[in-house]
Amino acid sequence: MPATPGPSGSSARAIVAREVDHLLERLQAVSAPSALNLYDERAGVAAGDRPGDATRRLDALRAYLLDHWSAPVVLVGEAPGRHGARLTGVPFTSPRLLHGSGPAEASATVVHRTMAELGAGRRVLLWNASVLFRRDNLIPLADALAASREVLGLATAGRTVYAVGRVAATATGAPYLRHPSHGGSRAFAAGLADALGRRVPGAVTSAGVPPRRSPGHRRPGARHPRR
Repeated sequence: MPATPGPSGSSARAIVAREVDHLLERLQAVSAPSALNLYDERAGVAAGDRPGDATRRLDALRAYLLDHWSAPVVLVGEAPGRHGARLTGVPFTSPRLLHGSGPAEASATVVHRTMAELGAGRRVLLWNASVLFRRDNLIPLADALAASREVLGLATAGRTVYAVGRVAATATGAPYLRHPSHGGSRAFAAGLADALGRRVPGAVTSAGVPPRRSPGHRRPGARHPRR
């Protein structure tokens, strides 16, 4: 399991910080011809970013990871979205969600709203199969997914993994959850509720009736060994 601060907290927090900083160090080294590393200042400026944008994204991601590193579950999406991690550096998180203003992103809004309704925000870490942004905002190519494999392993190690979308499911081998885009928000919410053994208020199954599950029911996720 990811390190969790104990009563004193200081040594556990130091372990968490080392693990997070190691992931971020490896993250900054990821590269592929088809996509942009959002956390690389030189690459970002070359792609039209302002100086300091990549550093701000990296700092936001570090703060997010430090706050969620003890989460036992990780949702892996496909890649940074144009109005999500492309701007903030945090997976499935738009400027509107992170700062309270600025662009919103529909899928990110659904993911955060669903986690809030399930009371699962502190139990779930958000990540992407590709940490690189493809400039046309389409699904990531094979080179970006391969380049991101090491940091994907670091982010998922010791956690139960669920994949949001087919690309993420292929990359992780984890149970598939419907992506919230293109009319998939209700199916995503129902799938995540089922995965976590909870229920979204007002959720219905594909048959149009509230889902039934036995006490303690939980859909099995893919458990990734701690490395």
